Amino acid sequence: MSETLRCALIQAPPVFLNLEASLDRAIDLLDRAADTGADLVAFGETWLTGYPVWIDSAPRAAIWGENSAKALYRRLHEQSPRLDGPEISRLHARVAELECDVAIGVHERSGATLYNTLLMLSRDGRTRVHRRKLVPTYTERMIWGRGDGSTLGVLETPAGPVGGMICWEHWMPALRQVMHSQHEVIHVSQWPTAHELHQIASRQYAFAGGCFVLCCGSTLTRSEAIEGYRSLGEDEGLELLESMEDEQLMSGGAAIIGPDTQYIAGPAGPGDEFLIAEIDPGRVAESRLLLDTDGHYSRPDVFTLRVDRTERRN
Repeated sequence: MSETLRCALIQAPPVFLNLEASLDRAIDLLDRAADTGADLVAFGETWLTGYPVWIDSAPRAAIWGENSAKALYRRLHEQSPRLDGPEISRLHARVAELECDVAIGVHERSGATLYNTLLMLSRDGRTRVHRRKLVPTYTERMIWGRGDGSTLGVLETPAGPVGGMICWEHWMPALRQVMHSQHEVIHVSQWPTAHELHQIASRQYAFAGGCFVLCCGSTLTRSEAIEGYRSLGEDEGLELLESMEDEQLMSGGAAIIGPDTQYIAGPAGPGDEFLIAEIDPGRVAESRLLLDTDGHYSRPDVFTLRVDRTERRN
């Protein structure tokens, strides 16, 4: 693990709720990241096709029978990709052409349910690892189903295992230990916006896991959300988006963090940014001299970790 690895963290919004246009934008951003020599590229939480900002920002988002809320969810459902669908296949083909690995958040459509999923695509053009968020937080439960233990894997890359967790999963101690037990070299930490509390969680994870952390915060304005929705040619549901008062809905905060908790790049501001950093995977072994949470410091003679990896429908 002596060779360095170039990581690119993309902080730029999709075309809100427009799958085809967002896919075009993702590929353009990937191409730009590849031009920098990036080996691993990361996007934010539910980047395809945008975090559902209205659930926290629109006053009537949770009102029973609200027609605008139903219309927005319908559009979101229609504009969410299936993992075996043509959109993901097209994206993965481009990843293979660029010879990099990619982590991207998606609204995954499976049957009639949407999942908040971290999708990792290998440069080999075949291998995919998807991580469904285990517990949608608060108002998110109106949008997403719950993940299960069958998706708690990592992506094997030339630099070592790359894993990830989504938002408030970073405060689930048992899940953190599951990911530590897979010896991540790089951890993708996805958030809607990476404000101070999320920065603390990401930096703490870097120290406990002895790994590099790509802290993915996204950016989105009210104007961008409305413009993206209008690009679908549909007005039904627009009134809920227009009722959001704040212009800056998501404020970025993307950062690349070392195993010692120190920032290598970022945190970024509220605008569009590319964060590029050269990292040395060998530093992971150095960090575990002091703390190995799945080795000499984990006391397996006292504690036992058991994970139910059964795939379930819920």
